[in-house]
Amino acid sequence: MNKIILNIKESYDELVHKVSWPSRSELANSAVVVLSASIIIALVVSGMDFCFRTFMENIVYPS
Repeated sequence: MNKIILNIKESYDELVHKVSWPSRSELANSAVVVLSASIIIALVVSGMDFCFRTFMENIVYPS
């Protein structure tokens, strides 16, 4: 039981005193970068899907 309590105390000490947490502005900037990258990747995948679907409809399975 003492090992568990010691582990919890050491974990708390590390999280409070040793971890470098980002500021609110750094966190907001990182969120914007992730959102922008996600949108760009989604657009690229959507464009590839459109091209492949058009190819399949017109070349492989013509009406």
